[in-house]
Formats: sequence, C-alpha cells, structure tokens
Amino acid sequence: MATKDPPKIKFEAALEDLEQVVEQLESGDLSLEDSLAAFEKGVGLVRYCNQKLSEVERKVELLVKDKEGQLQLKAFGNGPSADQERDD
Repeated sequence: MATKDPPKIKFEAALEDLEQVVEQLESGDLSLEDSLAAFEKGVGLVRYCNQKLSEVERKVELLVKDKEGQLQLKAFGNGPSADQERDD
C-alpha cells in the first residue's frame, strides 16, 4: 500500500505532527487499523522531514578560518568549497 505524501507544510509543523503520531502510537490506545494509518502517516512525515533537511544541508555553508587566520566560506558536506571556486 502506497503512503500519501504529507501536504506541503513547513518543516516545524511536519515535525510537530510527527511527534503527535509517535505519542498516539506509544499510547497503545489506537486500534490496529488506526495504528497502521498513523504509522503510514508517520513514515510520510519522516520522509518529508528528511527531504527538507537534505535540501537545507546542501544550501548551508560554514564560515571557517584558514591557516593564516583569514575567514573563508567553506561548503558544507561534500560539495566544493567556496575558496576552490575563486582565486583571491
């Protein structure tokens, strides 16, 4: 059974929804069918949150000092660093 993608909401709202789903599941008060539906919703929310985090990670750049104490922009993760792209 395919899970529905969560509506396009802000990351923080999706995370809050996910926390509520987890609380519902942990309470043990849901029927089997409701538990399955909540689990499917949670999986969709986790995927959405992971996608948003990956998008942000690709955009983040860190400000670091080089050996001479000068500040340089360095790409976050495996991308090329900003100092490799210019010849200052």
